[in-house]
Amino acid sequence: MRLCSIASGSSGNCIFAGSDLANLMIDVGISGKKIEEGLNEIGHTTREIDGILITHEHSDHIGGLGVVARRYGIPIYATKGTWEAILKCKSIGKIPEGLYREVQADMETVIGDITVTPIKISHDAAQPVAYVIRQGGKSMAVMTDLGKYDSYIVDRLQNMDLLLLEANHDVHMLQVGSYPYYLKQRILGERGHLSNELSGQLLSQVLHDGLKAVILGHLSKENNYEQLAYETVRLEIDLSDNSYHAKDFPIYVAKRDMVSDMFEV
Repeated sequence: MRLCSIASGSSGNCIFAGSDLANLMIDVGISGKKIEEGLNEIGHTTREIDGILITHEHSDHIGGLGVVARRYGIPIYATKGTWEAILKCKSIGKIPEGLYREVQADMETVIGDITVTPIKISHDAAQPVAYVIRQGGKSMAVMTDLGKYDSYIVDRLQNMDLLLLEANHDVHMLQVGSYPYYLKQRILGERGHLSNELSGQLLSQVLHDGLKAVILGHLSKENNYEQLAYETVRLEIDLSDNSYHAKDFPIYVAKRDMVSDMFEV
């Protein structure tokens, strides 16, 4: 399996995940033009996409959905609550009938040779999920937009070969920054976003010898920066009581507006 971040951040998200027989996108929160350009950089086109997995209905995750759906007729996978919220978004425009495929948390859906399992997350959206993707004994997870994690999340992220994990903000930068109070409280709340510290603490509970790489994603433009997220997450790993150290694992940071390397497992 392969995974690549086309865009990852508070201004737009789009992740490519593929195998020999299926190509998927997780969220399409950037323009159709940028999606096509990003896919072209990794040797693909939007026409080759077999399914779009939507995590939730916020604009930085569905901004390009209407255009892509109308132009290419790609099946759209989302929870019922998310789909109903998408249909209320006037900015998306009309989506052709027959494209929607309902998914439910902890229930597997097969697309080509890929098995997709939605994972419930805590975020201020209608019915948000993250996704675990499996094929041929390998597994990857794209886990962003969660205000907290618990044993349910930790259990479902065990034994991943590859993990894209949110490291949204530095708490101090957010607290002293220019955001209004209500927005700061939203981000810091249990239905907001994972801080760098919480990201590192969650990661510390799912590390194992078979983990090939970690990609930190969904960084805030205003309240974080790449080196800070990277160093904070590494520090949390080194401070944890497990037997691993940050140097034991390749850790990367996905850029907001640039295509990442292609990761293979």
